[in-house]
Amino acid sequence: MAASESRERSRRRFIAHGDVQGVFFRDSTRRRAGELGLSGWVRNTPEGTVEGIFEGSPEAVEAALSFVREGPGQARIEKVEETAEEPEGLDGFELVG
Repeated sequence: MAASESRERSRRRFIAHGDVQGVFFRDSTRRRAGELGLSGWVRNTPEGTVEGIFEGSPEAVEAALSFVREGPGQARIEKVEETAEEPEGLDGFELVG
């Protein structure tokens, strides 16, 4: 792998719709992001969705989004909106709110 490839970063925002609050979705997402070495955040929204940012290698970001699309245990995912954004160099992963 070339040095430029190892430094390539991707950033994606997601909004998960369905039964996603009160089912450990945020905590499961935080743990998966940590396992993948991603930075970003995840939060519940007043609309009943879960929103988050993943930032890191393109492969790790895609793996995290695959996790979100499936959802943890009791979650029921209806749809996931995804938006590519410019990486900001985030450090660490947080539960917000």
